Amino acid sequence: MIRKQIIYKQTEIGEIPVDWTIACLSNYVKVNPKRELSRGIGATYVGMANIQPYERKISSYETKPYGGGSRFINGDTLLARITPCLENGKTVYVDILENDDVGFGSTEFIVLTDKPEKTTSKFAYYLARSPRLKNIAIKSMVGSSGRQRVQVDKLSNSLFAFPELEEQKQIVSILSLLDDKIELNRKVNKTLEEIGKALFKHWFVDFEFPNKNGKPYKSSGGEMVNSELGETPKGWEIKIIDEICETVGGGTPNTKKSEYWKGGTIEWATPSDITSLKSPVIFKTERKITGQGLNDSSAKLLPKGTILLTSRATVGLLAISQIPIATNQGFISIICEDYPSNHFMYFELLRRQLEIINKASGSTFREISKGTFRGMKILLPPKKLHDDFNNVATLVFQQISKNSVENGRLEIIRDSLLPRLMSGRLRV
Repeated sequence: MIRKQIIYKQTEIGEIPVDWTIACLSNYVKVNPKRELSRGIGATYVGMANIQPYERKISSYETKPYGGGSRFINGDTLLARITPCLENGKTVYVDILENDDVGFGSTEFIVLTDKPEKTTSKFAYYLARSPRLKNIAIKSMVGSSGRQRVQVDKLSNSLFAFPELEEQKQIVSILSLLDDKIELNRKVNKTLEEIGKALFKHWFVDFEFPNKNGKPYKSSGGEMVNSELGETPKGWEIKIIDEICETVGGGTPNTKKSEYWKGGTIEWATPSDITSLKSPVIFKTERKITGQGLNDSSAKLLPKGTILLTSRATVGLLAISQIPIATNQGFISIICEDYPSNHFMYFELLRRQLEIINKASGSTFREISKGTFRGMKILLPPKKLHDDFNNVATLVFQQISKNSVENGRLEIIRDSLLPRLMSGRLRV
């Protein structure tokens, strides 16, 4: 099929397709539309913490009495108006409500929705995700440092290019297909991790691993003995982490020396790299260091498969590196050999996350020391049982890693297509 030649016209916001219209945002999109919700009525609440960067869906929510804040319905877009949440990509599409319910959220949200005769609801969402709208919103911000907010009137009166409804639907169809697949992969990864957690608990906490007859060990009368960790299966060993795994700290090359950073190829993790993860594996970091930066600092190059545990500020977050990696001082990194495996230790530490957090101390910021962590006791099952679990866990992490790699590629495609589709530089 041969497409007709696309003709562009020059406008005050740049070159756009000749059949697109230039208009103020408020002419095509409702900004902070009126939604009725009575005070004191229990309703779905979404706070800024319930929004994850660059995710279309709301990750969590709660129910509480309405006492003020932004109000929204299904099909609305919530756009963070405060720094740094806006810059960090906190923009979501609302689809969590029942029927005609009205929800409410942080006062730091701008609510956007469609004008049915001019726009579709998801086009309004992707417009909110577009670099042009984001840049305009950021430039309009006023207020004290760290608390700057978007001027809603300036955003509302800013000019944007709009295609006809049919082309809007086609644009949304392409971008939604990518987001749908990304969200499905994240959901699968979450389910896979839950399967691993459930199996670990069943075998190594409830002690219902299969006995020699394939029956649940403890409930089938398996022999239990008293130990310093309570009642445990006969023959299991108690070890401290320092006896079974290598634990390593991190370091930061001098940030004033460009030779430690410029052109760096070594992935260098900070806790923010872990907090931004969508699955328990890490493939890349925001910053990289050079070989000289690695050699001239206390940072160490850790092998693929290392468990990264955040040890300060946000304590207790975990991920397994899928690449050789270095870290800053905000981590305790755990290197495991064959027995116990990194997968066994990951689920053990995940199970004891609250315990790890409670072991942190400090007046300026909370931190768990390497000495405290290394002294934690681990109940180690016989190697055969450990290996049976590890075989399953390895398959779980292989699929999680595969899905995460695919999502990385899909996100690159989506983020490349979005500004081109929303500006008319790429037609559908």
